[in-house]
Amino acid sequence: MAHRLHRRGRVRPLRGRGDGRCRSGVDATLRRPGARPRRPCRRVCRTAPVSGRDLVEFFDPPDLEQAVLVLALDGWIDAAGTAGEVRSHLLAGDGHMIGRFDTDRLLDHRARRPTLSLVDGVSRGLDWPAIELRLLDHLEGRDVLLLHGAEPDHEWRAFADAVVGMCQRLDVALVIGLGAYPAAVPHTRPTRLACTAGSADLVDRLDFLTASLEVPAGAQAAIEAAATAAGIEALGLWAQVPHYLSATSFAPATEALLTGFAALAGVDMDITPITERALSARARLDEMVARDPEHVAMLEKMEATYDDLHDARLRLPTGEDLAAELEKFLRDQ
Repeated sequence: MAHRLHRRGRVRPLRGRGDGRCRSGVDATLRRPGARPRRPCRRVCRTAPVSGRDLVEFFDPPDLEQAVLVLALDGWIDAAGTAGEVRSHLLAGDGHMIGRFDTDRLLDHRARRPTLSLVDGVSRGLDWPAIELRLLDHLEGRDVLLLHGAEPDHEWRAFADAVVGMCQRLDVALVIGLGAYPAAVPHTRPTRLACTAGSADLVDRLDFLTASLEVPAGAQAAIEAAATAAGIEALGLWAQVPHYLSATSFAPATEALLTGFAALAGVDMDITPITERALSARARLDEMVARDPEHVAMLEKMEATYDDLHDARLRLPTGEDLAAELEKFLRDQ
């Protein structure tokens, strides 16, 4: 009840209630005529630090040493589904779930609806989208964790804080985010890898492409930034996919991203099936391009540009070129 009766039968507002403002914020029209104005409120309202440590549930977390965390979330830039294929390859081996995030808080279920399973008209249950942490047991050389699932719709900062807390608990020393973007590169040349990192020192230690530009960010970028702020090395590893193949699978990019990840993480893995697919894909594309003189001419120009940029210290052509390719890719999604 927002009002009470005055003893003379009039109605007046209740003191101290309403929209929660300080008393000094009360509308001047509600003050008694002739009343002295109240002194302004001098309280300083501080925002509490964002914390998401209650977003994750652990299941018998193991004792790890200098582990690597791989980020492979759905929903952001992943030309040719390259990072998704790397994730599938990593999940195909032995491993088990050790953590799960609260998707009721993180996801919009109207945008990412659960799947209802029906058998002869009988409901067999709902399969809810998940965000899970998995320990990969099949990789040799180092402990590797994989964070995979849907990119959160809400509470990105709390989510990043939860991931950092998880890293600290499990002794994670390196965070690697995976992705792929379209670029003006030919399929006839080796797939180049680009990186983003939280410090210039880390960039200087890596032999990958770099650039200076501003682009929209995904949740993985928020995790990488939070990890860097907490003193954990973090980087994003990106494969360049020929822009004319960004909407279809491109095995050479998957092969390159897997190879780059393995080198950074210091692990051994068998990617023979991916390598065989990459060789087959290149041969098939060569046949298709050879049928059209215009495609041949376009490919030759891209090859010349690629070769001109192949020097001791590789750099992206320009930030503007990359931004244009990303904008086009996002419009087509």
